[in-house]
Amino acid sequence: MMTNRCCIVLLCLLAWLGVPDCHSQGRMMETKMKCTLLQGITEREYSVYLPESYDKNPDAAYPVCYLLHGGNCSNTDWETYGQISTMADSLIRAGVMEEMILVCPEGNKNNMIWFNAPHWRYEDFFFQEFIPYIEKTYRVKPGRENRYLAGYSMGGGASVVYGLKHPDRFASVYAMSAYLRRQYLAFLENDPSAEWRQQLVEDHNPIVTVSRGSEADVAVWKTVDWFIDCGDKDFTYEANIDLVQALRDKGIGYELRILGGGHDWNYWKPCLRRALIHFSEVQSRMGAD
Repeated sequence: MMTNRCCIVLLCLLAWLGVPDCHSQGRMMETKMKCTLLQGITEREYSVYLPESYDKNPDAAYPVCYLLHGGNCSNTDWETYGQISTMADSLIRAGVMEEMILVCPEGNKNNMIWFNAPHWRYEDFFFQEFIPYIEKTYRVKPGRENRYLAGYSMGGGASVVYGLKHPDRFASVYAMSAYLRRQYLAFLENDPSAEWRQQLVEDHNPIVTVSRGSEADVAVWKTVDWFIDCGDKDFTYEANIDLVQALRDKGIGYELRILGGGHDWNYWKPCLRRALIHFSEVQSRMGAD
């Protein structure tokens, strides 16, 4: 029979080896939905994280966070490189993150752009099909105050653009290393679709949008919680600082984080952690209001 001392030693050894604990965990799924607005396809992939209590409490509803990935990436990268389900489980158990549904749409297959183009109406799909489908399929709390948006690189730029164009839809927008305007990138030289994507990005340049915003526009944008997060060695750094200056010029509140790092998951993973905690803080504030 194992002595108490042996039991203690074994438990310490298991903890040191990183054996998973017995805490319940959330559920991460890779799945598809039907779509009609994306030319040439009838189904679209997405990932969804459901918190641990989702299956245990069928009457509970949750806030939702939409996460937009970067160029030539995938909805699965949030889990593969960001380990988002493990991160969310840990933050929820630590009491620094509200239980929420995390949704990662696919924005790369067929055409990599988050905006509308003549042959690719992705923004229409996102707002007219994707969000309604998600919030009908899963138990999402209704209302803008329960909806959050974040993204990295091109997804970060799209998050800012979506927030400016649809400020009535999101309580908070968190931009990670946001790709905000046309930039010369050597790795795109041999990409035949690069020019039209670059032009669409420039057509939706949020720095220009904010700078030209009317008083009415600015009044609505001030109702959104804005968070800009970028590494000090990131090639998007200057554009992100220009966005912050445009917000400052219009008197629009924001939070800014500039930390050491570049345009990669070494920065985005801790950035994702900051975003999930920040959204939970916003949720708590709104609940207290």
